[in-house]
Amino acid sequence: MLAAAISLFAQRGISATTMEDVAAEAPVSKRTLYAHFPTKEDLVLAQLDQLLKSGMTMLETLRRTDLPPRDRLLAMFTVWPWPDGVVRGCPFIGAAVEHPDPTGRVHGFAREQKHVMLTLVTGLMDELGIAEPELLAEQFVTLADGVSSRAMVLNDPDYGRHARAAAETLLEHAPRRPGG
Repeated sequence: MLAAAISLFAQRGISATTMEDVAAEAPVSKRTLYAHFPTKEDLVLAQLDQLLKSGMTMLETLRRTDLPPRDRLLAMFTVWPWPDGVVRGCPFIGAAVEHPDPTGRVHGFAREQKHVMLTLVTGLMDELGIAEPELLAEQFVTLADGVSSRAMVLNDPDYGRHARAAAETLLEHAPRRPGG
């Protein structure tokens, strides 16, 4: 059911996908779908959580320990198309756009993941000895979210090269802490 929701929400959007569509794609009965997910909002939250657990988000790359911090930061600007070749963009931004109420559960979940992203990037900047890690981290996450959105709109998986070049310049010229 979650795999069907992930696929359909990415392809059609959350609002354009009905619970009936998900049940048919799963395939399960609507009764079974509603037994697991009483509301569409519950399904949206569960599929976002599943994306996190499956490692299909940028957050997983930022958490990797087998790559140096600089490589993890620059990986933020790599755009991965879906198996069908279409660039879908950030699922958290998409969910927040389709659930614009900032007090709603879906919007809140998306916001939480953006805070997690900022925390991870700030930590990596700190590991690199950046004098003001919070400031540069904000710039990086802003660039990364912009790449995700523009790459999706343009359907250009190579679009990240522009922001990566800017990010490399920012890293190269960022003031370092003494001894950093």
